[in-house]
Amino acid sequence: MYIGMDTHDRYSQVAVMRQDGSLVDEFRLSHGTERAELEEFAREYVGSAVAIEATGHYRPIYETLDDHMDVTLVNPSKTRVIADAKVKTDRVDAKMLAHLLRANLVAESYVPPKDVRERRDLVRARKALVEDRTREKNRVRAVLKRTGNQYSRELFGPTGREFLAELTLSEVDRAVLEAHLAVIDTLNEQITKLDKRIEDTAAARHDAQLLMTIPGVSYFTSLLITSELGEIDRFSSAKKVISYAGLDPSIRQSGDKEVRGGISKEGSAPLRWALVQCANVAVRFDDYLEQFYTRLKQRKNHNIAIVATARKMLVAMFHMLSREEVYDPPTA
Repeated sequence: MYIGMDTHDRYSQVAVMRQDGSLVDEFRLSHGTERAELEEFAREYVGSAVAIEATGHYRPIYETLDDHMDVTLVNPSKTRVIADAKVKTDRVDAKMLAHLLRANLVAESYVPPKDVRERRDLVRARKALVEDRTREKNRVRAVLKRTGNQYSRELFGPTGREFLAELTLSEVDRAVLEAHLAVIDTLNEQITKLDKRIEDTAAARHDAQLLMTIPGVSYFTSLLITSELGEIDRFSSAKKVISYAGLDPSIRQSGDKEVRGGISKEGSAPLRWALVQCANVAVRFDDYLEQFYTRLKQRKNHNIAIVATARKMLVAMFHMLSREEVYDPPTA
Protein backbone atom coordinates (compact mmCIF):
# COMPACT_ATOMS: atom_id res chain seq x y z
CA MET A 1 0.00 0.00 0.00
CA TYR A 2 0.98 3.62 -0.56
CA ILE A 3 -0.11 6.02 2.16
CA GLY A 4 -0.12 9.81 2.25
CA MET A 5 -0.42 11.60 5.59
CA ASP A 6 -1.19 15.31 5.88
CA THR A 7 0.10 15.81 9.42
CA HIS A 8 -0.95 18.38 12.01
CA ASP A 9 -0.19 18.84 15.68
CA ARG A 10 -3.03 16.67 17.04
CA TYR A 11 -4.16 14.65 14.03
CA SER A 12 -3.28 13.47 10.53
CA GLN A 13 -5.46 13.03 7.47
CA VAL A 14 -4.63 9.66 5.90
CA ALA A 15 -5.12 8.40 2.34
CA VAL A 16 -4.39 4.72 1.55
CA MET A 17 -3.88 3.73 -2.11
CA ARG A 18 -3.08 0.68 -4.18
CA GLN A 19 -0.32 0.66 -6.79
CA ASP A 20 -2.86 1.44 -9.53
CA GLY A 21 -3.93 4.65 -7.77
CA SER A 22 -7.29 3.40 -6.55
CA LEU A 23 -8.25 4.70 -3.13
CA VAL A 24 -8.57 2.01 -0.47
CA ASP A 25 -9.47 4.19 2.49
CA GLU A 26 -9.21 7.71 3.88
CA PHE A 27 -9.68 8.79 7.47
CA ARG A 28 -8.54 11.15 10.20
CA LEU A 29 -6.06 9.72 12.69
CA SER A 30 -5.71 11.21 16.16
CA HIS A 31 -2.19 11.38 17.57
CA GLY A 32 -3.09 11.80 21.25
CA THR A 33 -0.60 12.05 24.08
CA GLU A 34 0.13 8.31 24.10
CA ARG A 35 -0.06 7.94 20.28
CA ALA A 36 -1.97 4.65 20.70
CA GLU A 37 -3.99 5.21 17.50
CA LEU A 38 -0.80 5.94 15.59
CA GLU A 39 0.81 2.74 16.87
CA GLU A 40 -2.26 0.70 15.93
CA PHE A 41 -2.32 2.27 12.46
CA ALA A 42 1.39 1.48 11.93
CA ARG A 43 0.87 -2.17 12.89
CA GLU A 44 -2.23 -2.50 10.67
CA TYR A 45 -0.32 -1.28 7.62
CA VAL A 46 3.05 -2.76 8.57
CA GLY A 47 5.50 -2.76 5.63
CA SER A 48 3.54 -0.17 3.66
CA ALA A 49 5.18 2.93 2.19
CA VAL A 50 4.03 6.17 3.81
CA ALA A 51 4.85 9.80 3.00
CA ILE A 52 4.68 12.63 5.55
CA GLU A 53 5.77 16.23 5.15
CA ALA A 54 8.73 17.65 7.09
CA THR A 55 6.68 19.99 9.26
CA GLY A 56 7.58 21.27 12.72
CA HIS A 57 5.81 18.36 14.43
CA TYR A 58 6.90 15.43 12.25
CA ARG A 59 9.43 13.90 14.69
CA PRO A 60 7.16 11.88 17.05
CA ILE A 61 5.02 10.74 14.10
CA TYR A 62 8.06 9.68 12.09
CA GLU A 63 9.65 7.83 15.01
CA THR A 64 6.42 5.94 15.77
CA LEU A 65 5.82 4.90 12.16
CA ASP A 66 9.46 4.12 11.34
CA ASP A 67 9.45 0.99 13.50
CA HIS A 68 6.78 -0.63 11.29
CA MET A 69 6.62 1.15 7.92
CA ASP A 70 8.78 2.47 5.09
CA VAL A 71 8.57 6.20 5.89
CA THR A 72 9.51 8.92 3.42
CA LEU A 73 9.90 12.43 4.78
CA VAL A 74 8.83 14.86 2.06
CA ASN A 75 10.44 18.26 1.58
CA PRO A 76 7.38 20.56 1.49
CA SER A 77 9.17 23.45 -0.21
CA LYS A 78 10.04 21.20 -3.16
CA THR A 79 6.68 19.50 -3.43
CA ARG A 80 5.29 22.35 -5.49
CA VAL A 81 2.26 20.44 -6.74
CA ILE A 82 0.90 20.63 -3.17
CA ALA A 83 2.28 24.01 -2.21
CA ASP A 84 0.86 25.70 -5.33
CA ALA A 85 -2.47 23.87 -5.42
CA LYS A 86 -5.51 26.12 -5.81
CA VAL A 87 -7.65 23.70 -3.82
CA LYS A 88 -5.94 22.83 -0.55
CA THR A 89 -7.65 20.62 2.00
CA ASP A 90 -6.30 17.93 4.29
CA ARG A 91 -7.94 15.23 2.17
CA VAL A 92 -6.57 16.60 -1.11
CA ASP A 93 -3.04 16.94 0.30
CA ALA A 94 -3.05 13.41 1.77
CA LYS A 95 -4.20 11.88 -1.52
CA MET A 96 -1.65 13.90 -3.50
CA LEU A 97 1.15 12.68 -1.22
CA ALA A 98 0.03 9.09 -1.78
CA HIS A 99 -0.05 9.63 -5.57
CA LEU A 100 3.44 11.19 -5.58
CA LEU A 101 4.80 8.39 -3.42
CA ARG A 102 3.52 5.56 -5.63
CA ALA A 103 4.85 7.40 -8.71
CA ASN A 104 8.23 7.89 -6.99
CA LEU A 105 7.99 11.66 -7.49
CA VAL A 106 8.43 12.88 -3.91
CA ALA A 107 11.24 15.27 -3.00
CA GLU A 108 12.67 13.38 -0.04
CA SER A 109 14.19 15.05 3.02
CA TYR A 110 17.12 13.39 4.79
CA VAL A 111 16.33 11.92 8.21
CA PRO A 112 19.51 11.20 10.19
CA PRO A 113 19.83 8.25 12.58
CA LYS A 114 18.57 8.70 16.15
CA ASP A 115 22.02 9.37 17.65
CA VAL A 116 22.64 12.14 15.10
CA ARG A 117 19.20 13.62 15.79
CA GLU A 118 20.02 13.71 19.50
CA ARG A 119 23.32 15.51 18.88
CA ARG A 120 21.48 18.00 16.68
CA ASP A 121 18.98 18.63 19.46
CA LEU A 122 21.84 19.25 21.89
CA VAL A 123 23.75 21.80 19.81
CA ARG A 124 20.62 23.50 18.47
CA ALA A 125 19.34 23.93 22.03
CA ARG A 126 22.62 25.55 23.04
CA LYS A 127 22.50 27.86 20.01
CA ALA A 128 18.90 28.86 20.84
CA LEU A 129 19.78 29.64 24.46
CA VAL A 130 22.70 31.85 23.39
CA GLU A 131 20.36 33.71 21.03
CA ASP A 132 17.87 34.15 23.89
CA ARG A 133 20.67 35.53 26.07
CA THR A 134 21.66 38.01 23.36
CA ARG A 135 18.07 39.27 23.19
CA GLU A 136 17.97 39.72 26.98
CA LYS A 137 21.28 41.63 26.89
CA ASN A 138 19.87 43.91 24.20
CA ARG A 139 16.86 44.57 26.44
CA VAL A 140 19.21 45.61 29.26
CA ARG A 141 20.94 47.99 26.86
CA ALA A 142 17.53 49.36 25.89
CA VAL A 143 16.83 50.16 29.55
CA LEU A 144 20.13 52.08 29.74
CA LYS A 145 19.35 53.94 26.54
CA ARG A 146 15.90 55.11 27.57
CA THR A 147 17.15 56.17 31.00
CA GLY A 148 20.04 58.17 29.53
CA ASN A 149 22.84 55.95 30.87
CA GLN A 150 25.96 54.77 29.04
CA TYR A 151 28.72 52.25 29.72
CA SER A 152 31.58 51.87 27.25
CA ARG A 153 33.15 48.64 28.58
CA GLU A 154 31.89 45.06 28.89
CA LEU A 155 28.46 45.52 30.43
CA PHE A 156 27.92 41.96 31.62
CA GLY A 157 31.29 41.30 33.23
CA PRO A 158 32.05 41.93 36.94
CA THR A 159 32.63 45.69 36.57
CA GLY A 160 29.64 46.10 34.27
CA ARG A 161 27.34 44.29 36.70
CA GLU A 162 28.66 46.53 39.49
CA PHE A 163 27.83 49.57 37.35
CA LEU A 164 24.30 48.25 36.77
CA ALA A 165 23.80 47.57 40.48
CA GLU A 166 24.74 51.16 41.40
CA LEU A 167 22.59 52.88 38.77
CA THR A 168 20.00 55.34 40.04
CA LEU A 169 16.74 54.22 38.43
CA SER A 170 13.03 54.51 39.07
CA GLU A 171 11.37 51.57 40.82
CA VAL A 172 9.86 50.35 37.55
CA ASP A 173 13.11 50.61 35.57
CA ARG A 174 15.01 48.85 38.39
CA ALA A 175 12.43 46.03 38.44
CA VAL A 176 12.65 45.63 34.64
CA LEU A 177 16.45 45.69 34.69
CA GLU A 178 16.67 43.10 37.48
CA ALA A 179 14.19 40.85 35.68
CA HIS A 180 16.33 40.81 32.54
CA LEU A 181 19.53 40.26 34.53
CA ALA A 182 17.93 37.33 36.38
CA VAL A 183 17.01 35.73 33.04
CA ILE A 184 20.58 36.25 31.79
CA ASP A 185 21.97 34.57 34.93
CA THR A 186 19.64 31.59 34.45
CA LEU A 187 20.58 31.30 30.78
CA ASN A 188 24.29 31.46 31.66
CA GLU A 189 23.81 28.57 34.07
CA GLN A 190 21.97 26.41 31.53
CA ILE A 191 24.42 27.23 28.71
CA THR A 192 27.32 26.19 30.96
CA LYS A 193 25.62 22.85 31.64
CA LEU A 194 25.05 22.22 27.93
CA ASP A 195 28.63 23.29 27.14
CA LYS A 196 29.94 20.57 29.45
CA ARG A 197 27.80 17.91 27.79
CA ILE A 198 28.76 19.17 24.33
CA GLU A 199 32.47 19.14 25.20
CA ASP A 200 32.24 15.59 26.55
CA THR A 201 30.31 14.42 23.48
CA ALA A 202 32.69 16.06 20.99
CA ALA A 203 35.74 14.73 22.84
CA ALA A 204 34.45 11.18 22.40
CA ARG A 205 33.82 11.53 18.66
CA HIS A 206 36.55 11.02 16.07
CA ASP A 207 34.81 13.14 13.41
CA ALA A 208 34.48 16.12 15.74
CA GLN A 209 38.11 15.76 16.80
CA LEU A 210 39.22 15.81 13.16
CA LEU A 211 37.42 19.09 12.52
CA MET A 212 38.94 20.63 15.63
CA THR A 213 42.37 20.43 13.99
CA ILE A 214 41.18 23.40 11.90
CA PRO A 215 41.94 26.76 13.58
CA GLY A 216 38.65 28.37 14.58
CA VAL A 217 36.67 25.16 15.07
CA SER A 218 35.64 24.53 18.70
CA TYR A 219 33.96 21.66 20.52
CA PHE A 220 30.59 23.29 19.91
CA THR A 221 31.02 24.12 16.22
CA SER A 222 32.63 20.77 15.43
CA LEU A 223 29.70 18.89 16.97
CA LEU A 224 27.19 21.20 15.30
CA ILE A 225 28.77 20.77 11.87
CA THR A 226 29.09 16.98 12.10
CA SER A 227 25.54 16.56 13.42
CA GLU A 228 24.07 18.80 10.72
CA LEU A 229 25.97 16.94 8.00
CA GLY A 230 25.01 13.50 9.31
CA GLU A 231 26.72 10.53 7.64
CA ILE A 232 29.35 12.04 5.37
CA ASP A 233 29.25 9.13 2.92
CA ARG A 234 25.77 10.20 1.79
CA PHE A 235 27.47 13.03 -0.14
CA SER A 236 29.08 11.87 -3.38
CA SER A 237 31.09 15.06 -3.90
CA ALA A 238 32.12 18.35 -2.35
CA LYS A 239 29.64 20.07 -4.67
CA LYS A 240 26.78 18.12 -3.05
CA VAL A 241 27.81 19.06 0.47
CA ILE A 242 28.11 22.73 -0.52
CA SER A 243 24.58 22.60 -1.93
CA TYR A 244 23.30 20.95 1.26
CA ALA A 245 24.75 23.83 3.27
CA GLY A 246 23.10 26.38 0.98
CA LEU A 247 26.50 27.89 0.12
CA ASP A 248 26.13 27.26 -3.61
CA PRO A 249 25.39 30.28 -5.85
CA SER A 250 21.80 30.84 -6.93
CA ILE A 251 21.45 30.63 -10.72
CA ARG A 252 18.76 32.12 -12.96
CA GLN A 253 18.57 31.10 -16.59
CA SER A 254 16.62 32.69 -19.39
CA GLY A 255 17.33 31.37 -22.86
CA ASP A 256 21.08 31.41 -23.35
CA LYS A 257 21.68 33.80 -20.48
CA GLU A 258 22.79 32.62 -17.05
CA VAL A 259 22.91 35.00 -14.09
CA ARG A 260 24.61 33.97 -10.85
CA GLY A 261 23.43 35.64 -7.67
CA GLY A 262 24.17 35.26 -3.99
CA ILE A 263 24.22 31.94 -2.18
CA SER A 264 21.05 29.85 -2.38
CA LYS A 265 20.54 29.56 1.42
CA GLU A 266 18.39 26.50 0.73
CA GLY A 267 20.21 24.09 3.03
CA SER A 268 20.80 23.79 6.75
CA ALA A 269 20.74 27.25 8.33
CA PRO A 270 22.56 26.16 11.54
CA LEU A 271 25.30 24.56 9.42
CA ARG A 272 25.72 27.72 7.37
CA TRP A 273 25.84 29.85 10.53
CA ALA A 274 28.49 27.62 12.15
CA LEU A 275 30.70 27.65 9.07
CA VAL A 276 30.64 31.45 8.87
CA GLN A 277 31.45 31.69 12.59
CA CYS A 278 34.41 29.35 12.10
CA ALA A 279 35.59 31.26 9.05
CA ASN A 280 35.62 34.57 10.94
CA VAL A 281 37.99 33.06 13.51
CA ALA A 282 40.08 30.97 11.11
CA VAL A 283 41.13 33.94 8.96
CA ARG A 284 42.86 35.36 12.04
CA PHE A 285 44.86 32.23 12.87
CA ASP A 286 45.39 30.20 9.70
CA ASP A 287 47.80 31.63 7.10
CA TYR A 288 46.29 29.76 4.16
CA LEU A 289 42.71 30.85 4.85
CA GLU A 290 43.82 34.36 5.85
CA GLN A 291 45.54 34.90 2.49
CA PHE A 292 42.56 33.50 0.58
CA TYR A 293 40.18 35.77 2.50
CA THR A 294 42.38 38.87 2.13
CA ARG A 295 42.80 38.48 -1.65
CA LEU A 296 39.04 38.14 -2.12
CA LYS A 297 38.17 40.95 0.26
CA GLN A 298 40.36 43.36 -1.72
CA ARG A 299 38.34 42.64 -4.88
CA LYS A 300 34.88 42.18 -3.32
CA ASN A 301 33.92 42.90 0.31
CA HIS A 302 34.03 41.25 3.74
CA ASN A 303 30.71 39.41 3.46
CA ILE A 304 31.48 37.84 0.09
CA ALA A 305 35.01 36.96 1.18
CA ILE A 306 33.98 35.36 4.48
CA VAL A 307 31.22 33.27 2.85
CA ALA A 308 33.72 32.09 0.21
CA THR A 309 36.13 31.20 3.02
CA ALA A 310 33.38 29.27 4.81
CA ARG A 311 32.72 27.37 1.57
CA LYS A 312 36.42 26.54 1.20
CA MET A 313 36.49 25.32 4.80
CA LEU A 314 33.47 23.10 4.14
CA VAL A 315 35.20 21.50 1.15
CA ALA A 316 38.22 20.80 3.34
CA MET A 317 35.94 19.34 6.03
CA PHE A 318 34.24 17.07 3.49
CA HIS A 319 37.57 15.60 2.41
CA MET A 320 38.85 15.36 5.99
CA LEU A 321 35.78 13.44 7.13
CA SER A 322 35.63 11.26 4.01
CA ARG A 323 39.31 10.31 4.24
CA GLU A 324 39.57 10.55 8.05
CA GLU A 325 42.45 12.99 7.80
CA VAL A 326 43.47 15.94 9.97
CA TYR A 327 43.63 19.48 8.59
CA ASP A 328 46.68 19.92 6.36
CA PRO A 329 46.39 23.02 4.15
CA PRO A 330 48.78 23.94 1.36
CA THR A 331 51.72 26.09 2.44
CA ALA A 332 50.54 29.68 2.52
